[in-house]
Amino acid sequence: MAGDQKTIKMIIQRQDEPEAQPYEEEFDIPYRDNMNVISALMEIRRNPVNAQGEETTPVYWDMGCLEEVCGACSMVINGKAQQSCTALVDQLEQPIRLEPMRTFPVMRDLAVDRTQMFDSLKQVKAWVPIDGTYDLGEGQRMPESKRQWAYELSKCMTCGVCLEACPNVNDNSDFIGPAPLSQVRLFNSHPTGEYHKAERMDALLDEGGLQSCGNAQNCVEACPKGIPLTTSIAALNREATLHSFKSFFGSDHHV
Repeated sequence: MAGDQKTIKMIIQRQDEPEAQPYEEEFDIPYRDNMNVISALMEIRRNPVNAQGEETTPVYWDMGCLEEVCGACSMVINGKAQQSCTALVDQLEQPIRLEPMRTFPVMRDLAVDRTQMFDSLKQVKAWVPIDGTYDLGEGQRMPESKRQWAYELSKCMTCGVCLEACPNVNDNSDFIGPAPLSQVRLFNSHPTGEYHKAERMDALLDEGGLQSCGNAQNCVEACPKGIPLTTSIAALNREATLHSFKSFFGSDHHV
């Protein structure tokens, strides 16, 4: 490498397998214009040699869309959980420190298992229950004012950043986290999805639901899509109170 070649210094927390102890490894990577963290990791994969000149294994991480849509490449970069595809090297202080999101089980290096997020979405029935076996015709129209804020909620990519930022999501809590809660509000607002609103609200009143939120508001600050998560949680708290009253006084789920 030429003496005047600009390099990027990265310190990466690595872990060989789920039960292994984490360790740090340092890399010096040739700089190119407009690099993001993923392109730097690809450089290590192309030439897996650490800063001490020792051959090592390529760093393992997840990625998919490379345009901040899938959420798979989320990791902690310089202490902040974010997507590595949109984290530009020129905007990061060096050495760049990469760590996995510790809210989730680490599979290897920077890749984590986000299964708990998807299980939470199943728990709250975050879908519109149409099986597609026959044509239902044109669906109900959604008022424009509702459609606009519902669209904002639909931007969620289950990246897990809000769970990483939330102090109430930890090994000592069953809290499902901000993202699944916001998806309940989204699907309850859908003209067809709202037929199953009561089931979703029942799920939110179970262990790990709304009552486990400590209103730290870290989630809304961390969300890469700017989703109004705390607004959704506040709205769901109001709905949960009303739902509890209806259930208690025997209004059943048809109201």
